[in-house]
Amino acid sequence: MSVRRSARVQAKPVAEIDIPNGHVAEAAAPAKKRGRKSKSTEDIATNAIAQDGASADAAAMPPPPTTPNKRRKVAKEETKVPPITPTPSAIGLMTSNSVLKPTYSTGDIDDPTPPPPDRPAEPHHTNATLATPGGTQVYPVYSNFEDSPSKPGVRSTTTTKSLLDEACAHLIEVDAKLKPVIEKHHCRVFAPDGLAETIDAFRSLASGIISQQVSGAAAKSIKNKFVALFPSAECPTGFPPPKLVSETTIVRLREAGLSQRKAEYIQGLAQKFALGDLTVDMLMNGSDEEVMEKLVAVRGLGKWSVEMFMCFGLKRMDVFSTGDLGVQRGMAAFVGKDVAKLKGKGGKWKYMSEKDMLELSEKFSPYRSLFMWYMWRIEDVETDALENNA
Repeated sequence: MSVRRSARVQAKPVAEIDIPNGHVAEAAAPAKKRGRKSKSTEDIATNAIAQDGASADAAAMPPPPTTPNKRRKVAKEETKVPPITPTPSAIGLMTSNSVLKPTYSTGDIDDPTPPPPDRPAEPHHTNATLATPGGTQVYPVYSNFEDSPSKPGVRSTTTTKSLLDEACAHLIEVDAKLKPVIEKHHCRVFAPDGLAETIDAFRSLASGIISQQVSGAAAKSIKNKFVALFPSAECPTGFPPPKLVSETTIVRLREAGLSQRKAEYIQGLAQKFALGDLTVDMLMNGSDEEVMEKLVAVRGLGKWSVEMFMCFGLKRMDVFSTGDLGVQRGMAAFVGKDVAKLKGKGGKWKYMSEKDMLELSEKFSPYRSLFMWYMWRIEDVETDALENNA
C-alpha cells in the first residue's frame, strides 16, 4: 500500500532508485563531510535507533537525557613576563662606542694602541670621556687634589686604574657575602678599559629611544638606516650631530623605520642639544641630581633609560635603579628570600619593596652602580652587552 504524501513529507527525504523488478528502493542519504556537528545529541540518538531497524516501540522511546552543549573552558595562556631589564641589546646599543678606533689597548702583545691613561676618577662625577658634536673629546676636568664630593674634607686620590678595586673593597667591607660574586665576575664597565671609552651623549640617548619596545635586531637595523639618512661627511663621530637631526623633517626621519612618536622624540632631543638646553659640560660636571632632572624632562626619556645612561654611558658610580626588575630580584635573593615563590606574586614590587631596596642599597653608596651590577649577576641576568659594547 502506498504511503500517504503527508507521511512522506514528514519523513526524512531520501533518494529513490529504480531497480529491474519495478520496485522502488530507498538509498541512504550521502554521507556529510566531517565537520562541526550541527545536530543535537538528541537527534543523533533518535536517528541511530531508527536506522538500526529497531522496533516501533524502541523507536518511540525517549532518548537518554543529555547535558547542555556548553563550550568547554580553555585555560588562558600564562601571561608572558616582560623581559627583565636591563635589556642587553638596548643598553649595548645605548652605550656603543662612538669613535672609529678604540682609545685603549686590547691587551694583545702586538697591539700598538697605548694603554689608557691613568687619570683622576670620582664616584659622583662623569668618569667617561665625552665626544662633542664636532668630534672632539672632552675629559673630566676635576682634579684628584680637590676635595671629594662623596667625602667632604678628604683629598681624593682615586684614579681610573684604582676606581674598580676601591669600589669592590667598599662593597665587601659593607657586606662580606658579596665577596664570592665579586671574585667570580669582573665588571668591565668600571675597569680602566671601560672608563677609557669615548661616549657620544646624543648618540647614546637617541639609540636608547630607538631601542624602546623593539627587538635588538630591529633596533640595530633601524639605527643603521637612521645613520644612512645623513651624509657621512657631516657625521664626524659616525653619528649625525644634533643640529643636523633637528633640522630634518619628521617625514624624512620616519624613512629609517621610526614610528611617528619616536621620530618626534629624537628630533626633540636633537633640538635640546642644538639649542644648548643639554650640553656636554652639564653632563660632564653636573651633579647626579642635576643630570637626572635635565634628562627626564626630555620627551621619550624615562627614568630607567636615564639611569642606565648615567651608569653605563657616563660611568657615574652612585646610580641605583629601584624600577629595574632584575635588580629587585637579585636583591631579594641576596637577602635570602625564595625568589621562585615570589615570582607568581603580582604587583610592581613583587620581589622587594622600593623602601627596602633604598634602605639596603644606601649603605653601599657611593658605589651603588657597581652594587646594582652585581645584583644582576646574582640572578644571572645577561649583561654581556654591557661589557662588550658593539
